[in-house]
Amino acid sequence: MNITVIGTGYVGLVSGICYAELGNQVICVDKDPRKIDMLNAGGIPIYEPGLQELATANRTKGRLSFTTDLPSAVTQSDIVILAVGTPPLPSGEANLDYIDEAALEIAQAMNGYKIIAVKSTVPVGTNERLGQLIRTRTNHPFDSISLPEFLREGSAIQDTLQPDRIIIGAESESAAATMTALHKPLTDQIVVTDIRSAEMIKYASNAFLATKISFINEIANICEKVGADVTKVAEGMGYDKRIGPSFLKAGIGYGGSCFPKDTSALIQIAGNVDYEFKLLRSVVEVNRDQRFNVIRKLETIFEGDLQGKTVAVWGLAFKPNTDDVRDSPALEIIQHLVDNGVKVKAYDPIAMDNFRALFGKDGVEWCNEAMETARGADALCLLTEWDEFAEVDLGQLQSVLKRPILIDGRNVFNEEHLLGTDFIYYSVGRPSLNQGVKQPMPIL
Repeated sequence: MNITVIGTGYVGLVSGICYAELGNQVICVDKDPRKIDMLNAGGIPIYEPGLQELATANRTKGRLSFTTDLPSAVTQSDIVILAVGTPPLPSGEANLDYIDEAALEIAQAMNGYKIIAVKSTVPVGTNERLGQLIRTRTNHPFDSISLPEFLREGSAIQDTLQPDRIIIGAESESAAATMTALHKPLTDQIVVTDIRSAEMIKYASNAFLATKISFINEIANICEKVGADVTKVAEGMGYDKRIGPSFLKAGIGYGGSCFPKDTSALIQIAGNVDYEFKLLRSVVEVNRDQRFNVIRKLETIFEGDLQGKTVAVWGLAFKPNTDDVRDSPALEIIQHLVDNGVKVKAYDPIAMDNFRALFGKDGVEWCNEAMETARGADALCLLTEWDEFAEVDLGQLQSVLKRPILIDGRNVFNEEHLLGTDFIYYSVGRPSLNQGVKQPMPIL
């Protein structure tokens, strides 16, 4: 099939490259000429394991191209997939300006029947509104499709080529059949539904996963007070098929470009129809507060006096295997430390440049490797569970720290790792290991 994908962010770029991998002829479009120049030169503007190699292979085979020329791409394609950003407005609602603009450009470029599939995450009713908008600018026939995505940064290729399910929202049986045929090589788990239900499935899925994360973090906080181990609790819960083990890993909360944006948007969607989504509001509140447990533990250990201390931070991306720092817990944690007179040393294997650009403030020493970051620090906070940190020699780490204080916000280490060290150690929901909380280290 001939496919145009508009937008070369995580969703658009990964989707376009993977559609080409399936043997389709794909044109990826973006308005940013710097992005397109980089892609045409063989580069990739995002960090996603394996994506550059897949792009190169399909460009070599002549199945994949990149351009800023939207009209030309649309005229050459039977299917046009919208994957532009829908960033949050101050109210929490999705900003639809970019998708509206792209829809109008598609309408003006149409030269015959097209299937227009919206892969961007949009509020319920958006596909219908876009369809009406396009009809005001063209007389050519088209069908509108909702095609929500469920990829995870860091494993986006696997999620695209081996999806749990494909959701197709359509009113036209023929368009639904075409989109089913396109995705049939990926999975038999294809659900065809009405457009509004497909739009809601995306929001409901992310909201539920966010709820699981906030729930297990609340359980972790209780575990610390009653002497239970949240990792054992989560394991025991996960064997129940009705619950499952995924997204039951306690830590410092979720971040990234999807969960924060989509939970806020769904709260606004509910509010727009006079419904207060109390549960989801609590999920967001719990998540926002969870990251500050790191600060609270530091304050406990240092008896409330952080002024003048040096704190090392390992991990700036919101999760490993990505350079995405949007809504990363590290942003608020580091800002709070800096605002309270702490000297911060920070390091991330991949996300340094993105974090520095987004943080945009003084007060942080940016380091080039993990041990350099820890050297001379009064405490170390591990905020992203990169393999590089999990594989570190804790004996060596203790030797370079000024004080052996380790705040493990992702439960990377266990009792076996800590044997033979003198770490004052704090993890999430594992009180038996939280030596620093039970017996704060004297400040000399």
